[in-house]
Amino acid sequence: MKLSEFELDVMQHFWQQGTCSSPQVHKLICLDKQSAYTTVKTIIDRLEDKGALKREPASGRSIIYSPIVTPEDISKSLLPNFVKRFFSGKPSQLIAQMLKDDELSDDDIAYLESYIKDRKNNKGK
Repeated sequence: MKLSEFELDVMQHFWQQGTCSSPQVHKLICLDKQSAYTTVKTIIDRLEDKGALKREPASGRSIIYSPIVTPEDISKSLLPNFVKRFFSGKPSQLIAQMLKDDELSDDDIAYLESYIKDRKNNKGK
């Protein structure tokens, strides 16, 4: 599933909040950047059409939405294309860039070392 940057911004609020109405998401979006309510509502409608959001049973006059897809679902589809475009399809170059730019904490590095060790040990199984 391909999502625009603004669609991803809207989804972040659903992932953080769980369920929201369009007015609630609009208020949250406006904390970071000004946007018309109609723009946010259009994005929510598109996300529903794409199968990223679903309507919950009616609660008064407001329509409540909840996320169907997870951040992991989206990253699985976005990451390979990102790595292909910016790092010649080599995930190792992405990790090297993050290490070079000091984007990873010591905890992050320890996690990656552990993950790589486990991956090596289970590769042949």
